[in-house]
Amino acid sequence: MIFYKTEEEIALLEKSNMLVAKTLGEISKWICPGISTLKLDQIAEEYIRDNGGQPGFLGYDGFPNTLCMSVGKQVVHGIPSFYELKEGDILSCDCGVLLNGFYGDSAYTFGVGEVKPEIKSLLKVTKEALYKGITNAVEGNHLGDIGYAIQQHAEKHGFSVVREMVGHGIGKDLHEDPQVPNFGRQHRGLKLRNGLVIAIEPMVNFGKKEVYQDEDGWAIVTADGLPSAHFEHTVVVRNGQAQILSSFEFIEE
Repeated sequence: MIFYKTEEEIALLEKSNMLVAKTLGEISKWICPGISTLKLDQIAEEYIRDNGGQPGFLGYDGFPNTLCMSVGKQVVHGIPSFYELKEGDILSCDCGVLLNGFYGDSAYTFGVGEVKPEIKSLLKVTKEALYKGITNAVEGNHLGDIGYAIQQHAEKHGFSVVREMVGHGIGKDLHEDPQVPNFGRQHRGLKLRNGLVIAIEPMVNFGKKEVYQDEDGWAIVTADGLPSAHFEHTVVVRNGQAQILSSFEFIEE
C-alpha cells in the first residue's frame, strides 16, 4: 500500500533526513587510510543518539550495525568490521535514522585518499545518475521515467546498473511501497503524485551488472569483483520539481 504524505509529515521527514545528512557529514571528517569501518560506525551511532535520533538500520531485520559500509566490490549492505580503509578504496556509507516517528535514508560513496581516475569517473557518473532520476520525480511522470534516466546515464558511460536492489518508499517504515528501480522504460509503472516520498538510490557497477549475496547473509557483491558505487537521496514528488529532503552539503562543504 502506498502512503502519500501530508505537509506536516513531510516536515518531520525532512528533520530525519537532515540528521542523516549531518551524520554522513560527521563521518566524512574521519574517512582516511587506516581507520576501520567499525570505528566509523561507532562515530555515527554516537552522533545520531547525541542528536535525539535512533539508528534506523540497527536491528532492522537483524542488521547488526548503524551504517551499511560497503567497500570496493561490495554494492550495498556491507557490515562494518575491523577492516582498515586503504588508499584508493571506495566506501559506500548508507545511513538511516528514526526521529519523531519517521525515517531518513541517504547514502554517499567516498573515495579514500587518491582514487584511480576511472573509479572517480564511476563515482561522478553514479552521482549524476541520481540527480537525473530526481529530475524525473515529478507529478505526472511515471516510476519508469526515474529508472530510465538513471539507466541511460550510467550505460552511456560504459557502466552497468544493478537490477536486484532498488529504491523504495519511506515514511513511518524504512521500506514502504513503491519499489523504485534504477532501470526501466519511459511512461511505464506507477504514475507519480504530489506527496509521494521515495528514496532514489542508483547502484552502479564498474563492470557487469550481476551481483550475489555474500556468505555473511548481508553484503551484496559484484559477480566480477569490480567496484560499485551507490548514492541515495530521499525526495518528495512535487509538481514541476522534486523536493530533496536529504543533503550532501555537510559532506561536500
